[in-house]
Amino acid sequence: MVPHLLTALNGPLLDLEKKMLDATPAIERWLRLEWQEHTPPFYCSVDIRNAGFKLAPVDTNLYPGGFNNLAADTMPLAVQAAMAAIEKYCPDAKNLLLIPERHTRNTFYLQNVARLIQIFRQSGLNVRLGALSEDIKTATNVELPDGSVLTLEPLERSANGRRLGLAGFDPCTILLNNDLSAGIPAILENLNEQTLLPPLHAGWAVRRKTNHFAAYDDVIKRFSKVIDVDPWMLNPYFGKASQINFHEGVGVDALAAQVDSVLTRIRKKYKEYEIKDKPFVIVKADAGTYGMGIMTVHDANDVKDLNRKQRNKMSVIKEGLEVNDVIIQEGVHTVEQINAAVAEPVVYMIDRYVVGGFYRVHSGRGIDENLNAPGAHFVPLAFALQHASPDTQAKPGNASPNRFYMYGVVARLALLAASLELEKTDPNPEVY
Repeated sequence: MVPHLLTALNGPLLDLEKKMLDATPAIERWLRLEWQEHTPPFYCSVDIRNAGFKLAPVDTNLYPGGFNNLAADTMPLAVQAAMAAIEKYCPDAKNLLLIPERHTRNTFYLQNVARLIQIFRQSGLNVRLGALSEDIKTATNVELPDGSVLTLEPLERSANGRRLGLAGFDPCTILLNNDLSAGIPAILENLNEQTLLPPLHAGWAVRRKTNHFAAYDDVIKRFSKVIDVDPWMLNPYFGKASQINFHEGVGVDALAAQVDSVLTRIRKKYKEYEIKDKPFVIVKADAGTYGMGIMTVHDANDVKDLNRKQRNKMSVIKEGLEVNDVIIQEGVHTVEQINAAVAEPVVYMIDRYVVGGFYRVHSGRGIDENLNAPGAHFVPLAFALQHASPDTQAKPGNASPNRFYMYGVVARLALLAASLELEKTDPNPEVY
């Protein structure tokens, strides 16, 4: 399934496509060598924006929650990648404990959990669900819209306290699909006898977007030399502001200064490439997800003049956590459209393999706004079957496989950055 795209590539991005296609063998070899030195996160999704003049990731999620949005025909590739990933950590794995988010009433998210169970069962594992919620005291069934049922069970530590499982179920591997925004539960700590994926420091209790994009900056500086392009073509500028209290207006002047600094850098690039679009930045919580705590800013004075509603929106994210640190990220327009609605590609990976993706589409948002918001819908992509096989004979700019190949490359660069990020922030670095 390939959606009909209303946009053809032109200008700088057309040149970028040509350079990537010409350098395909070099790109794949470069990535292959990187994975000999670094371990990819267990799974990952990357939000990408195509501005027509640059192509860049804007968010990297290490607890992807949209596997249900992938096309059904990507399942064989997902299963194969899952097998490869599991074998790295526990070659004789038999049992997998999957720990989802706490919001058990969100049927869209639970369909994601059901898809994950399907992937890992087809990989040859017994899969059961453990609930972090203290409300789950006994095995609890949750019915999905398609009539299938998920069973959530209370977690149990072993008698010696060293292992985590369920009643009568001792897993080799524990897979988190909970991003730990609310903090690290004690029941997940000190599991020295089992493999916990992703590691605890990948959760938002510890992780920061600025650390990720600093690592991505390092990756792109090296990668851009492989294909001989300006690193900015693949990389959003960013800054950071800390110790902010949006309700009280504390730290807002420092935030405005950072916004102005990033906007100034963007304007210089726009002038260099004769880009007529209006520069903007996205200010968002440095820790967190779910499209909360985000605003589009075109001028530094905008952050000084927030009304009460805007301050409230920026103050709190998932789990009711207060926002004190933000990333100021270069805004990347999206020129992608599906049925006259703005769209952005989201690429899904297991281990180092692209396994599928979808377009996030929002008819109520503009080209300079966050699309991860209520009202968005998803159009599956089967480009996982094509991303490694670009069509070098096609006319540049219009061939979907070639555009999807570029998406896959950028997503894997963000995946590599996540690997470096986790290495640098690991509290136990001797394991690397």
